[in-house]
Order: sequence, then C-alpha cells, then structure tokens
Amino acid sequence: MKADLLRRSVSWRETQTQNNEGMSRVESDINSENNASIDREVSTTDQANAIGTPAYHDLIVRQFVAATLFWGILATLAGLLIAHLLVIPKMTGGDALLSFGRLRPIHTNTAILAFLANGLFAAIYYSTQRLCKTRLWSVGLGQLHFWSWQLIIIAALLTLPLGITQGRDFSEMALPINLGILGTWVLFFAFNFFMTLRHRSVSRLYVSLWFYIVTIVTFPLLLAANSWVMPVDWVQSYPWVSGVHDSIMQWCYGHTAVMYLLLMPFLGLLYYIVPLIAGRPIHNHRLAITHFWALVLLLVWAGPHRLHYTAIPEWISSMGMLVGMMLLMPMWGGLVNGWKTLRGGVATFKTSVVYRFLLVALLFYGFSTVESFLLSIRSVNRLAHYSDWTIAHLHSGLMGWNAMLAIGMTYWLLPRICRTPLWSHRIAGLHFWVMLLGTLLTVIPLYVAGFTQSWMWNAMDELGNLVHPDFMESITSVKNMWWIRIIGGMLYLVGFLLLGLNLIMTWFSKSDSTANQATEDAHLHESVFRSEAGKLTPASNSLDNAPVLDTARTLDRLSGLQWHRCWEGSSRRFSAMAILALLLASVFQVVPAFVIRGNVPAIASVKPYTALELAGREIYLKEGCYNCHSQTVRPLVAETKRYGDYSRAGEFVFDFPSQFGHRRIGPDLAREGGKQASLWHWQHLENPTALVSGSIMPAYEHLLDTAIDFDKIGQRIEIARKLGVAYDLQLDAYVQDARDQAERVAADIVSSGGSIQRGDVMTLESQAVALIAYLQRLGVDLNAPVEQQEDEVSDGDSAEETVSQSGQPSELRNFEVAIVE
Repeated sequence: MKADLLRRSVSWRETQTQNNEGMSRVESDINSENNASIDREVSTTDQANAIGTPAYHDLIVRQFVAATLFWGILATLAGLLIAHLLVIPKMTGGDALLSFGRLRPIHTNTAILAFLANGLFAAIYYSTQRLCKTRLWSVGLGQLHFWSWQLIIIAALLTLPLGITQGRDFSEMALPINLGILGTWVLFFAFNFFMTLRHRSVSRLYVSLWFYIVTIVTFPLLLAANSWVMPVDWVQSYPWVSGVHDSIMQWCYGHTAVMYLLLMPFLGLLYYIVPLIAGRPIHNHRLAITHFWALVLLLVWAGPHRLHYTAIPEWISSMGMLVGMMLLMPMWGGLVNGWKTLRGGVATFKTSVVYRFLLVALLFYGFSTVESFLLSIRSVNRLAHYSDWTIAHLHSGLMGWNAMLAIGMTYWLLPRICRTPLWSHRIAGLHFWVMLLGTLLTVIPLYVAGFTQSWMWNAMDELGNLVHPDFMESITSVKNMWWIRIIGGMLYLVGFLLLGLNLIMTWFSKSDSTANQATEDAHLHESVFRSEAGKLTPASNSLDNAPVLDTARTLDRLSGLQWHRCWEGSSRRFSAMAILALLLASVFQVVPAFVIRGNVPAIASVKPYTALELAGREIYLKEGCYNCHSQTVRPLVAETKRYGDYSRAGEFVFDFPSQFGHRRIGPDLAREGGKQASLWHWQHLENPTALVSGSIMPAYEHLLDTAIDFDKIGQRIEIARKLGVAYDLQLDAYVQDARDQAERVAADIVSSGGSIQRGDVMTLESQAVALIAYLQRLGVDLNAPVEQQEDEVSDGDSAEETVSQSGQPSELRNFEVAIVE
C-alpha cells in the first residue's frame, strides 16, 4: 500500500509540473491575444478618427459631472445652514420654511440623490461604454434620464420646505416624487443600461458591471417596497401599515435601498478606476467573486440592526445583529482588493491627486465597515443610537468614502471627457488637503459629541440615580463640538469651490466635442481588463491525480470558481440572483413580522387618536419634529428613569407612519402626555428659550397664528378608516368632537393665564392647539383605565395585563434586559 501511495505521489508531482507548463502556455496565448486585440482596436480607432465618428457618447457624462459639482455645493450649503441652526436657532428669524425640521431632509436627500447619485450616473455611463466596447444604446434615453432626474431633485427642494412630506425615514419626499424616481430609474436609466449590455462587443462582464447590475435591479424594488402607501391627494399619502410594522418596512427596505445606492455601485466604480490608476488588474479575481455574492445575499438582511431595543420583535433584532456582524468580511473583500491593487501600482501619493482621493476613500471605507460591524452589536448600539455618534458614522461614510471616491473619479474623468489636460494640478492638490481637513473637522467633533451625549444619558451614581437628569445638559456640553463641525463644513465647501474652478477652466479649454474617444488609454485599458481572463483558467484540476479523497477534488474544483465564468457572460443571472436574495429576505424576515399575530400584542387601553389629535399629528410630521425627537423608550434603566415606562409594540398600532426616530437633540416624547400643562406647551412653541435655558428648538409662532382647517377633519377620519382604524360615527360627529376638544384645550390655556386671541386667530382655532392635543396624548394610553365589557378582563386589571399572552414573553425578556443593565 505504501508503494502504491508513493507511486501516486510521484505521478501527482509529474502532473503538477505539466500543469505549470500548461499554465505558462495559456498565459502566453492570452497575452498574444491581448496584443493582437489592442492592435486591432487602435487600427479601428484610427479609421474612426479619420472620418470624425465618435466611438462613445460622453456628452451625458459631462452633464452628470457638472450636475455632481452643482448639487455637491448646494448639499454642503444646506448642511452648513442646518449646522448653524443647531447653535443659533434664531438665525433664520423663525421662518417656518427655514426651520431645522424642514431643512434637514433637504440636506440628506440632496447629498445622496443629487450629489452622489449624479456622480454615480456619470461613472456608470462612462465605464459601461468602455467595458462593453460599445456606444450608449440610446442618447435620447440618456438625455431624458439626466433632465428628469434634475427635475425630481428640484421638485423635492420645492416641496420639503413647504412641509410636504411622508414623514418617514429614507422616504421623506411626497409619493409623486418617489414615483418619479422609480419611473426615471427604470424606464430611462435601467432600460438604457441593459440594452447597452445587450449590444456589447465583449463576451464576459467585468466585475464593475456585476455591481452596477445588482444595484440597478435592486434599488427600485427596495424603494417601491418602502413606498407602499395609500395616496390621499397629489402630495399626501399614508403607509398601509402602522407602528412596528411600518418601522420594519422603513429599515428593511428604505435603509437597505440607501445602503445599496451608497455601497454596491461605488464598489463597482472602485473596481473600474483603481486598476486603471494602478496600471494593473485587480489583485484577486476570486476574492471579487466571493465578496460580491456574499454582499448580494446578506446586504438585504442587515436593516433591522438599527432598531435594537425598540419595540420590534426580538428575533428580527437578533437577525439584524447577526447579519450586520457577518457583513464585515465581504465588505472588507472590496477593501483588500482595492488596497492591494492600488498600493502595487505605478501611481503614488505624491504624483497623483486621484491616487490620494482613492487612498483616503479606501481608508474611510475600511473604518466605516468596522464601525458598522460594531454598531450591529446590541451592547454598542445601545450607547451609540440616538446620539451624534450615529450622525458621525453617516458623515464619515458619505464624506470620507462616497464623496472622496466620487471626487477622485471626477478628477480622473475631466481630462478624458474634455480631451485636454487638467487646468491646475496644484489647485487639485490643495483641494485634496482642504477637503480632507474639512472631513476630519466635521467627523471627529461629532464623534466626541456622540460619546459625550451617550455617557451623560447613561451615567448613574452608586444609588442608581441619574447623574445628569436634565436632558439639556447633554446639549449644552456639546455645542463647542458643533461649532468645530461648522468650520469643517466651511472647509468642505471651499474644496468644492476649488473643484468648480478647476472644472470650469478645464471645460472651457476642452477640444472639439465630436472627437473620437476610443484611443484614450487604449493599451492600459486592454491590459488591465483583458489580462485577468487567464486567472480562472487552469490547464487541469490541480488534485486530479493527487492521493486525496474525491470530495477534496470536488471542493478544489469548486473553489477554483471556473464555474463562475459561464455566469459572467449573462446579466440575467446577476439580476435573477439579486431579486431572489430580496425575495428570500422578505419571506424570512418581513412576512413573518406581518403574519405572526404575537409580534404585536394588543393592548386594550390603546385607543385611536381623536380627530383633533390626528390633525395635530399631521402638523407634527409637517414641521419635521421627528428629525429631533424620538418616540420610543427603550427597556434600559437609564431611559426608563429619564422618560418613564418602556414602550410596547401595541402602543403604536394607530401610528401611520411610525415615529421611532433616529436622533435625540430634543428629549424623547413617547411619554410626554401629561408631563406639562397645556399653557407650558403653548409658551414653549412661542419662545422655547424662555422656558428651557439653552434650548436649541426654534420658535413655532406661525402655528399660533394659523387657524386649523376643520373642513379637513372628515377627510382625515375617512383616511384612517381606509387604513383599518375603527371610526364608526358620522363624520359630522368627529368634526364637532374636534371643535369641542379644541375648546377644552384652549380653555385650559386661557384659565392658566394664556391669551384668548392672538392676532386674528382665536386660541381655540390655532394649529398650536391641535399639536398640543397630540402631544398631551402621547404615552397616556398604556396605563389608562379599560372599559369593562362582556367576556373581557375583570375590573382592576391593568393595561399591561391585557396584552395577549403570545407576545408577553418577548416583552418580559426586554424588561429583564433593563433590570440586568
């Protein structure tokens, strides 16, 4: 037997030697094929230049690059304005259109959907044509895509300050605007992209195209799921589901849509531009395959980790934590590939400004992925969530990873789309250092502020009492950090202006716009993207004659990923797998949350909002109060001591949409009802700083001066009925009930020393009264008495005891967590 094994071992060594020789011949053949292909392309290009026919359509690229710069400046200006409003609340003079709550969605949506999305479109249109060796399929669809996208952004900028919003995270804009995004994306962008792929001149799809395909297919599906709402009129809509279910929808679909938009396509851009800068193929093609499919299969499961310790089902939170931790390795696959490729290339930090931007983008990407891993862990998330730590994390990713990569891509594209050298490399170098310093001065103070807030919120003395019971202490202690953050934002704006100067001067010195573009970097482009064809093509399996089990040979054959080559020629497979991953995540994560009744235990004392409270909640959403206040008390000792009893899922069944929130620069409002008198709320809306020293809340005097539209009360009741809320009386009765409740609230205000009338508006008719009625309702139902009915609970049973037994164990476990902590 030993002799047989020895003979098989010698045979295996001989086979390995033959395989190595075979691999050398394969690589030699591939190199010869590449050189011949390059010669053919250059010859074809010379002929095209002779007749003046453009090979690629780059007008659309120039348009999106210009739009990227414009919206980048505007997004930074909006960010600077709202940053100033945090330290100088009266800066805008109390103008309702310029309040923090209305401007904050403008900043985030302009940064993501305007600045970064336009830069992404420019990169995709440019790289897809080069990778497919074909011209854009339809110039007309490209123009429709560009102009309709800009109109969508303008529509958002006009409607959000007016308070036209859905009041939902990641889907603040009105339903018609969201439908416009979906229509433009699918009909103009996606259709044009896939038709270009269909008419490509190469058989295999390069790695970048995989990421583009998955993003283009998945993003509209996620956005459509998050926009599952009932339209009321051309600007107003309400989600079909409420409370916990709506929160799950927002984070499983809305948050994941943003992640797909800011991660997958930017990784595709990274795989395109880094090899060209480095002058060599990507470091490891197998690693690209592995981490790509891992991201596709896992990314759509990660959203719920942002909802730890809230009222969502515990198993969904656990799943979000598990997947969020698992995502670290596939995310780092892109980092390792980009880093190894870039560091081994011909460009250096000193000689190439594009290299600097890409290097810093990779560093921020690595940091953000590690931080995402940490924030998925419950014990870490309980400290970070609702503080400025979360805001720092978002800005670190957007400014350091996405923006740096987009700007580096812009500097790389400018000489190519304008066919002239960059106007000033010195200004580009200055831009890099100014923008890097601006990013650091923005992000680091936010981290310090977040750590400070978290410590102050959770600090307890040896007797179990809060060390800082006054919420405003945590706000006044971080204002200096917010001032430094403003300085960083100003430097970031200066960087954009330097980029604008370079872009304009390069633009005006550009060559004839009809010149052929196929010759740019022809040899480099071919050697980078064609040479990796041999990396997955061994002459034979390395263990075919080795003394190992057949299982080992099978695993070795599969690990070689040769089977993946047949996939790389079909965009349908990538699209189908992305859709399948989304469907699986929905079936195993979202559907059970809706089907299993115990996920939302009923609470008998929780009743629907009154007609006036519905009007007040609508005002709450319109003013963007959810951008500063959360409405859920987590089962943590410090929070229950500060705000009151922890929140149950059954308390939110009438909240369309849910308002769990994501930040606290104002105290949580889940238990606000009954804490303050109605007159206090009235005066607080009129002049917050007069009641709360150091308050950063803006004045809402316009609510005191604007009358309630009682004619819309019936419409709100009808909407609630369609959403499943049991309102059984005639509409006239609800209108009268709203007037009666407004009179009671106004009488309470007047009897406590408030005015009967303010200007031309009676106190009982002002919108402030409706908002106060809503605030006074928050959190009071949990311990409200339950009316005795037949076959129901006996007198004396508390609201908590009426919770269905199917959901009680989950809540008891959450309460045990609070006790342990």
